[in-house]
Amino acid sequence: MAISMKKIGLMTSGGDAPGMNAAIRAVVRTCAYHGISAVGIEMGYQGLIDNQMNEMGARDVKNIIHRGGTVLRTARCKAFYAAEGRAKAYENFKSNGLDALIVIGGDGTFTGAMLFSEEFNVPVVGLPGTIDNDIFGTDTTIGYDTALNTVVDAIDKIRDTATSHNRLFFVEVMGRDSGFLALNGGIGAGAQDILIPEEHLDLNRLFASLDRGYQAGKSSSIIVVSEGEEGGVFEIVKRVREHYPDYDMRVTVLGHLQRGGAPSCSDRVLASRLGVAAVEGLMAGQSGVMAGLRGGQVVFTPLSDAVKKNHEIDAELIRISDILAV
Repeated sequence: MAISMKKIGLMTSGGDAPGMNAAIRAVVRTCAYHGISAVGIEMGYQGLIDNQMNEMGARDVKNIIHRGGTVLRTARCKAFYAAEGRAKAYENFKSNGLDALIVIGGDGTFTGAMLFSEEFNVPVVGLPGTIDNDIFGTDTTIGYDTALNTVVDAIDKIRDTATSHNRLFFVEVMGRDSGFLALNGGIGAGAQDILIPEEHLDLNRLFASLDRGYQAGKSSSIIVVSEGEEGGVFEIVKRVREHYPDYDMRVTVLGHLQRGGAPSCSDRVLASRLGVAAVEGLMAGQSGVMAGLRGGQVVFTPLSDAVKKNHEIDAELIRISDILAV
């Protein structure tokens, strides 16, 4: 059922991800196309509580599609966890004449959106913006492809040093409790082994892989470790060093380097498609859902499923990484 929309609020929340600006641009320009006012909310839910809002037109989002980060800025807002904070946010939502809300972020952002929508009957649509790619209901999240290419580029550079010095490098990548960046980045960069939270840490398996590599004539190796891996990269290296005291080992933590940079073409197109879908979804009566892309098609998934269900790692990729490590 079509819904009359006159003014839609837009925010980015949680960790920033490349492509968020492309999504902002798409939402604002889709609103302009349909004669709807777009209101940018700064600093996520904190801006909703503090009434930091400004109307945005099509020209306000020119020349941002290629920029990393988010022009609306972002924050994690503890005040929104409390009923009083959400009540204040709703007061500002109504006083600014907003009819609906589009939120760009990850599972924490979506959890807040669900509470807000349920408590105050506010139409809400989420867009998956996170480099971790850990959101159920979409094949890829906004920012993941860019971060993945950053990981591969960094590991390619580390390999130059590893081979020059006959070193064993452990490279920690982001992803929280999800191994998408580590697994795909490790395969793309030709890592010797990949340690991800989805698989139980088995150092004997790693030792066997390193032994095979040594026997095959490898003088250097790169091990990619997801930050959510049991014990963390430094504890893992400590235990590996006990087993191989003569190995020259180094650790590189890529950290927030993975969040920055201009978004890839893939992320720009994904963000643009989902931004249009979010606005038109609200116009069609969608609410409490996330717009995602599955099998090349835009789909809407309940926010509750996006938050509670797991985006599963492809087990075939794990098998492939083992085969290619010989």
